[in-house]
Amino acid sequence: MQFDLVGGIPLTGPALLGALTLLALVDSTSFGTLLIPIWLMLVPGRLRRSRILVYLATVAGFYLLVGLLLLTVATFALPQLEALASTAPFLWAQLIVGAAMLIGSFFIGGKRARERKGPGRLARWRERAVTDAAEERSSVAPLMGLAVAAAGVEVASMLPYLVAIGLLSTSEFDAATRGLVLVGYCIVMVLPALVLLGIRSIASRAIEAGLARMSAWMERNAAETTAWIVGIIGFLLARAAAVDLGLFGSIS
Repeated sequence: MQFDLVGGIPLTGPALLGALTLLALVDSTSFGTLLIPIWLMLVPGRLRRSRILVYLATVAGFYLLVGLLLLTVATFALPQLEALASTAPFLWAQLIVGAAMLIGSFFIGGKRARERKGPGRLARWRERAVTDAAEERSSVAPLMGLAVAAAGVEVASMLPYLVAIGLLSTSEFDAATRGLVLVGYCIVMVLPALVLLGIRSIASRAIEAGLARMSAWMERNAAETTAWIVGIIGFLLARAAAVDLGLFGSIS
């Protein structure tokens, strides 16, 4: 049995790697993997590349450790998980959860959600990021702490990453290959930030305005982006469960 979200279409080989790459690119647009690095690049004064690299390496390392732990647990428990996932109660629960995620996604980006969570939380993260990056003589420990805190806050809600772990745990790859693929996944997660850092280093003045606009856009649309991710994955979960339950067949 292959873990999939599309209902009856297993992902193997190039298709699996393509799906994992797409999921990693989605993960690369979160506030921990892209927005905070952009803030660090916009700190007034000399660009501190080494600090940004430490931050990104810490984020990638944290996700890698969490991913390896989840992958190990999922691999050893695979027979039990496969047996459970094929039962009608589990499929109905998956259908309900997927439908709830899809419906709930319409409320995540609402006006009240933005007023309650968005600006205040993002402002606190921005202040901490700028403060930690601007301390010329301080150690990198505060910045590493910021990276772990950001990744820790996000990891439970990083649905694409959890889907990727599920795909890897049921793939045909051996344990070593799964680990290497997970390393590649974490690298792709921070790759857009690394590319922006490279451009920022070469053409600082030309890209500063663009980075500021990107940061402002991400801050305004953070909730909406989360809503789209939750909604899409909720739809795929519900659809896969409906297919496995034979609901589409009974309708036709």
